Amino acid sequence: MQSLGPCSEGNGNFFGGDSIGYVDIALGCFLGWFKAREKMFDVKVLDITKTPRLVEWADRFSSDDAVKDVIPETEKLLEFAKVD
Repeated sequence: MQSLGPCSEGNGNFFGGDSIGYVDIALGCFLGWFKAREKMFDVKVLDITKTPRLVEWADRFSSDDAVKDVIPETEKLLEFAKVD
């Protein structure tokens, strides 16, 4: 599996290396909203063709046991963002 290069000092699956760190958490907080924005505006925020490593990171981050149950569901975010 490819690493995130210079950000992870050439090794690991996350920005800080092999485990989730502060940068992962800071960026990971936006993943739920990225997905909601994609549905709201039909625009890809994380595009596999443009940023493949970032998309792979997002998948790894989102599926990690410490994170997967705390990222808000896209549908709930869409309902929250709904403006009447």
